[in-house]
Amino acid sequence: MEHSVVNFSEVKAVDDFRIDAEYWHPVFIQNSELVSPRQKLRDYVSRNIANIKSSPINQDFEYLEISQISLSSFEYQTTMVQLGEEPDRAHYLLKEGDIVVSTVRPNRNAVALIKTDGIVGSSGLAVLRSNNIESKYLLAFCKTSYFVNCLMRANKASMYPAVSTGDILDTPLFVPSKFLRSLIVETVKNSVIALDKSKQIYIQAQTLLFAELGLADWQPKHRLTFVKNFSNTQRAERIDADYFQPKYDEIEKGIEHYSDKPAKVRDEFKQNKSTFEVDPEKLYRYVEIGSVNVSTGEIVAEEVLGKDLPANAKRVLKKGDVIVSKVRTYRGAITIVQEDGYVGSGAFCVLRENGQINKETLLACLRSKLFLTWSWKPNTGTSYPTLGDDDILDFPIPILPKEKQVEIKQKVDESFNLRKRAKDLLEHAKRAVEIAIEQDEQAAINWLESVSEAV
Repeated sequence: MEHSVVNFSEVKAVDDFRIDAEYWHPVFIQNSELVSPRQKLRDYVSRNIANIKSSPINQDFEYLEISQISLSSFEYQTTMVQLGEEPDRAHYLLKEGDIVVSTVRPNRNAVALIKTDGIVGSSGLAVLRSNNIESKYLLAFCKTSYFVNCLMRANKASMYPAVSTGDILDTPLFVPSKFLRSLIVETVKNSVIALDKSKQIYIQAQTLLFAELGLADWQPKHRLTFVKNFSNTQRAERIDADYFQPKYDEIEKGIEHYSDKPAKVRDEFKQNKSTFEVDPEKLYRYVEIGSVNVSTGEIVAEEVLGKDLPANAKRVLKKGDVIVSKVRTYRGAITIVQEDGYVGSGAFCVLRENGQINKETLLACLRSKLFLTWSWKPNTGTSYPTLGDDDILDFPIPILPKEKQVEIKQKVDESFNLRKRAKDLLEHAKRAVEIAIEQDEQAAINWLESVSEAV
């Protein structure tokens, strides 16, 4: 049993008079003693962050909410919002170089580096706009376990942990020498470069696919009116208009006309329906739909004891499996599993190579606008659209020449490798800050230089 002995005078010295035992947990007390409270985040960031209430916008905009931030890196996705339809939580006007930190569930450490001006951020974000310190250093600092523990200590809720922007700004900031900061900034910069290159190379893989199919310039067109025969509705057993949108026919015909013998996913890939017996005391790495970064395909699994696994934890995932979300498939939670040791949700359709098409070509196809647009056709439900396994298995897939598949595979593999390098570099930058806090700057410099030489 862990316990702390705290003088009442220490309790009274806390501004908001915290007497809950969690606040005085030994881990949090030890963490608070690592960095001097004389320098705080608020001393190094701007407090004048414009919002759409005080500075109204007059055009459509990109909106960033907390759930769109990657938990393992600094990436994010945005949603395009039409003027006049802005969500209630749309608030901050963000700028390139801003660091945004989620004020909700701080233990998850949702932190992002904003790449462009003009994005509108949720009111659930704290915006750190650096004044006299490098923003990329702030990013590395905000990814440290020290920072997370500070916010976990500041949390005042239990069911839905949250902190305020003031709590974040009051976090004591570790400011190392300019030399160490420059090393950390350079490491983060290289992480950003690797990630950007990863995305560019993946786009090249999809461009190869589109060019080969002759669909490089294809754009989905939603038609307000079109004609279908009653016999079509009888065969499909559907009468909803969206199912019969001509754009879906264009996708299917564009793929099917490529090959003399059109194939379907089920013809070239075997469905993994493996199940397992849960050991209540074993720690599993569980992958649910939210574990897949829809922007990059990266998997961030959750460690869960067997007794706490959800009932939908059904699949044993193997390295090389292609997992396809059956829920809101259009969002793109589709990727290749990069290592063994995961168990997955039954909400995935899991596919394994079993024919003429390699998994990288399948991935390029399924993450393309062709499949993601088409996935709206068979879905059922409105607020929670879902596909069945058969819908995915029946999707037409082109039999590309081997040399084209090899090109696509090389691009996809290179993209995954660069993404891993980007993640490793961010980890190096974060760990260097932690070593400097826990030990000293020279130890951090030595460690960072040693891992840089090893790469």
